[in-house]
Amino acid sequence: MLMATINSSIVIISLPAIFKGIKLNPLGTGNVSYLLWMLMGYMLVTAVLVVTFGRLGDMFGRVRIYNLGFVVFTVGSIALAFDPFTGGPGAMWLIVWRLVQGVGGAMLFANSTAILTDAFPANRRGMALGINQVAAIAGSFIGLIVGGLLAVVDWRAVFFVSVPIGIIGTIWSYISLKEVGTKNPGKLDWPGNITFAVGLTALLTAITYGIQPYGDSSTGWTNPWVLGGIIGGALLLVVFIAIELRAKAPMFNMRLFKIRAFAMANLAGLLASVGRGGLQFMLIIWLQGIWLPLHGYAYADTPLWAGIYMLPITIGFLIAGPLSGTLSDRFGARLFATLGLLIVAVTFVLLLLIPVNFDYWQFALITGLSGIGSGMFGAPNRTAIMNSVPANQRGAASGMAGTVQNAGTSLSIGLFFSLLISGLAASLPSALYGGLTSHGVPSAAAQKISELPPVGSVFAAFLGYNPIQSLLGPTGVLDKLPASDVATLTGKQFFPELIQGPFHDGLVVVFIAAAIMSLIGAIASFSRGKKYVHVDTAPVRVQHTAHKHGGAHDATPHTASAPAAVTAADAPSAAVTGSSDPGSADGPK
Repeated sequence: MLMATINSSIVIISLPAIFKGIKLNPLGTGNVSYLLWMLMGYMLVTAVLVVTFGRLGDMFGRVRIYNLGFVVFTVGSIALAFDPFTGGPGAMWLIVWRLVQGVGGAMLFANSTAILTDAFPANRRGMALGINQVAAIAGSFIGLIVGGLLAVVDWRAVFFVSVPIGIIGTIWSYISLKEVGTKNPGKLDWPGNITFAVGLTALLTAITYGIQPYGDSSTGWTNPWVLGGIIGGALLLVVFIAIELRAKAPMFNMRLFKIRAFAMANLAGLLASVGRGGLQFMLIIWLQGIWLPLHGYAYADTPLWAGIYMLPITIGFLIAGPLSGTLSDRFGARLFATLGLLIVAVTFVLLLLIPVNFDYWQFALITGLSGIGSGMFGAPNRTAIMNSVPANQRGAASGMAGTVQNAGTSLSIGLFFSLLISGLAASLPSALYGGLTSHGVPSAAAQKISELPPVGSVFAAFLGYNPIQSLLGPTGVLDKLPASDVATLTGKQFFPELIQGPFHDGLVVVFIAAAIMSLIGAIASFSRGKKYVHVDTAPVRVQHTAHKHGGAHDATPHTASAPAAVTAADAPSAAVTGSSDPGSADGPK
């Protein structure tokens, strides 16, 4: 799981070295699409396929699908490391094999939590799933550090690092993992699989292209293809729900959403994933485009140092995740998950209160606190999702939780990047024009550059390029200016100082939206109810006795039929339950 999520972010930080290695300018005309697909393709594939592979795990065995995922993931890693092409073909090779790697990653995502849920009793799942979830979330931040370190050595090392772990993991998993879960055999739901895959692909692809400029607009949300993809994808997902409600052997049992603990935990998980993905993306731009150059770091070195300076958020994850997961075994998920999202919401506000050129201790403290909040939420919330469903639905439930997490990350990049660009569009053009003309750039050239979509400047900063050099270099203007002005314009501090104000305007929009999402997620998390464990039991004659916390049950003998639900007072024992039917609209009482 750690390797699967490291590979979702390792490319983000390594893109400058990768494009340089295949001899392709990512900011060249038409090359932004290569950049976006290399960035988003892996996450899109894992989001789309993870539910399907979860259902296949229920049908044919979770260990079998998980092990096959290791094989596919490793094959993709080997192919990526040995890209034989350069230029556009080299980029296409990487994109295609990243998609293949994403298929393997989806198999791992979909079944790892289900395997752990099968293997551990209810009173120890929080610890086990807590470690797994921390690996999943922390991997996305560790990937930034690993990518930054390896990109300095060689761009192929970014992909090759997965190969030995993939080979060892494949052999180890085939030798050591045994099927202990409950299978749910049946036919594969082709209509459901196709409508879900096409609908979610159309939706996430459209959101990806919504980042790119269209016509006179700084973003692509008015592009007919983008609008068509969003509307068409959403309609297909509605059709998917209708199909699943009528199917005899559905790809995903939509009635699981009648379980309040399951539904609210997934809603909170989606909002938390969107906020976390947006935070990661914004912090990288903030560090690489502004803070690090202002503090003397060369643009080429900023990807590595951005990963290093984001260590506090990873440390926060690693501390809070296993601890909160273990404690949730005893106290339930609601307290930790809800408090965690409230802490995350507060940190978004705190990030707005510090200056763009902050003192690092302020940044480290706030991001570390954000990591703790996300760790408090992630592990207990995933444990609550897996505890709330029948044993033969765990693969599909794990897949749905994985889809929510990966789709949230993909949504966050499209959503928050667009919000940032919208904020920049209001003030960046005038700041660019004034700054360029004050250092001798002709008015006509400065006007032309200031009217360019802000996405070019942001992507340049994001990739570790000097934005002014990238914008002015092709025009030939720099060749006609005095050396002192050229040195200032292309220096480390000119663009960061220029963009500080506009960037903060964009951050206000982004982080307020993220804080609101986190608060809504906290409300959803709180509304999940008390601790709830779904237990499948064979029909057995039982005699109700007085509840250990008071209040007598009906003394009439009856048959306790599976599935049964266990509330906090009864867990982990499932001999007698007095909980509500998990299929009811209210879920656990």
